[in-house]
Amino acid sequence: MGKLFGTSGVRGIFGKEITPELFADLGRVIATVLGNSGTVVVGRDPRLSGPVLENALVAGLLSGGCDVALAGMVPTPVLALGTKLVGAKSGAMITASHNPPEYNGLKCWNRDGMAYTPAEEEKIEELYFGRRWRTVGWDEIGTCREIDLLSRYEQVMAERVGFESTLTVVVDCGNGAASVVTPQLLRERGCKVIALNSNPDGLFPARGLEPNEKNLQVLAKTVRELGVGVGLAHDGDADRIGAVDEKGRFVGDKLLALMAAFQVKKPGDVVVTTVDASRVVEDAVEERGGRVVRVRVGDVAVAQAVVEHRAVFGGEPSGSWIFPEVHLAPDGPLAALKVVELLESTGRKLSELVDELPDYVTLREKIACPNERKGEVMRKVEELLPREAKGEISTADGVRVDAESGWVLVRPSGTEPYIRVTAEAEDEAGAKELLRRAAGVVESVVKKK
Repeated sequence: MGKLFGTSGVRGIFGKEITPELFADLGRVIATVLGNSGTVVVGRDPRLSGPVLENALVAGLLSGGCDVALAGMVPTPVLALGTKLVGAKSGAMITASHNPPEYNGLKCWNRDGMAYTPAEEEKIEELYFGRRWRTVGWDEIGTCREIDLLSRYEQVMAERVGFESTLTVVVDCGNGAASVVTPQLLRERGCKVIALNSNPDGLFPARGLEPNEKNLQVLAKTVRELGVGVGLAHDGDADRIGAVDEKGRFVGDKLLALMAAFQVKKPGDVVVTTVDASRVVEDAVEERGGRVVRVRVGDVAVAQAVVEHRAVFGGEPSGSWIFPEVHLAPDGPLAALKVVELLESTGRKLSELVDELPDYVTLREKIACPNERKGEVMRKVEELLPREAKGEISTADGVRVDAESGWVLVRPSGTEPYIRVTAEAEDEAGAKELLRRAAGVVESVVKKK
């Protein structure tokens, strides 16, 4: 059987892996899985290919007997929460998240507003590749209507995240879907908001979409030169958060650690993170009496573990954060509110909170590898890596080696044609050495065809 789904839904370049024909067929398959009845909420991010894929997906759903509620251009967390709020059977978000504008994809949500599990995705793949879907007669075709989910989402945020702040915040929405949400949510709570790139544009001309240090240089400069409290940023569909402190420094895994610890309210509270997150998460959470559970990379795996362990928070270094007291989808606008709430509750600057945490050096590198070769490359890496980085081996997600000097993780990307290498140590020299050895193994294997 073939493979459609990666770490976070179906992704690919429009006109190659992603076509209207594929989406029409996926619509028919999803309708079949749902019993050829019920409502599916459909949304999209601002990508230029979004409308044509939306039309194709809707055609497939309708011909399969499902009704469709069109949410239009909305952030992914709005679509996910909205699926639950309106009592739909499923939600379908057309997005490629942080990928470049030529990419697009599909992510599905169940009636509880949680991303489809691997088992649910495998069922879709089984029917798709077996060409075993069911369409209905002309008199059973579904109906289509428009729906306003933004106002419902904003109402939930007003009910669940109720603080006031006079903080000045610079928000960089990256020309993505958060443009219609995050600045407004912060202003409603009293913040003075300076908005960057907050007009939706499917070409995403302002910067790379992933809210990482490289792509947030303008945000950092703006925060530093204006002397404001904090800078926040999102990816294309607003399921991620990135931040810079008032000094203009990008805050990576330490931001995850701060938020994870902030969510711990009593001893024994569980926080879920992934195998590629820094050890600083344990340091911060355990100091508050909490416990960290690590799972494979991907917000689906995090969401499943949050439910299984009744966790108070789930988050990844990428900026995908889940707050289960609100809902089970990674939520960038909600994360932005939570960061400001953290600063208000402590009465301190972000730089002060960050600098109190232990310092580890975490380095990441990605090595180009065709998707069809990832399996063979990883099998060889699993054999060779322990010789270069001796320590305790874990293969729960890729290959991780925990050594005395730190740890290194090699795993295939689920959304892009890369092998990702992450290394962490107490100093830069140690991290560079671990990264050099691991990346060298991967590069040598990839080159041998």
